Amino acid sequence: MLERYSKYKRLRFETPATGVLRIVMHNPDSLNSADIQMHGELGAIWRDIDADPNVAVAILTGDGKAFSAGGDFDMIEAIKSDFQIRAQIWKEAKDIVYNIINCSKPVISAMRGPAVGAGLVCGLLADISIASKTARIIDGHTRLGVAAGDHAAMVWPLLCGLARAKYYLLLCDPLSGEEAERIGLISKAVEDEELDATALALAERLANGAQSAIRWTKYSLNNWLRQMGPTFDASLALEFLGFTGPEATEGLASFRERRKPVFPKDCPL
Repeated sequence: MLERYSKYKRLRFETPATGVLRIVMHNPDSLNSADIQMHGELGAIWRDIDADPNVAVAILTGDGKAFSAGGDFDMIEAIKSDFQIRAQIWKEAKDIVYNIINCSKPVISAMRGPAVGAGLVCGLLADISIASKTARIIDGHTRLGVAAGDHAAMVWPLLCGLARAKYYLLLCDPLSGEEAERIGLISKAVEDEELDATALALAERLANGAQSAIRWTKYSLNNWLRQMGPTFDASLALEFLGFTGPEATEGLASFRERRKPVFPKDCPL
């Protein structure tokens, strides 16, 4: 069953139950941050799952004590400096969002520790999102100096309302899993030691359910997200425009140097 996934290098695969595929983001040297390899794989995996007759439900989680710590700094530097890489990552970012939305199989996310960047995209677009109560959910785009692209403008207002979405996306304040459940950003928050078992129990219920009924329900509900496609496309384009500017340069430097950013005061907008 797992041979078809042998091409993946940053994603590991397990079959904890019949019809259930667990996807484990694996970049242990940097808290499962998304480097160029993982970023591409997170865009491609949902089509492979959609085509796999042995998979009824997918669980996405991270290796060890982290879900994903966001974009790898070297990848961000490459996006800033190389047009070919920038265009490639833009296309992959679009694929991550649309492919998980259009995957016919239900997806469950199980988030612990930091949940940022491309991993968080999948975590919040999952059909059922579960986090440990102590997970740290952060959309850090404006702290990096770019617009909140990826998934945020598409799904955060729908999940937690426009007022809270603006608060967290403009300020980049972190959310615990417990707080994320309270405001409706995720489906469920549990104690850390219960996270994996809870995700698996829900996956088994879905795998044992009426498959066409479940998949058609997912398809219908995700029309809410498809309607927000133009909003997502605009946010992603503006994010990648921002990567060419001085704010992203300062944002990345401040992360590398572990200091507060000093963004330019002049803004042409």
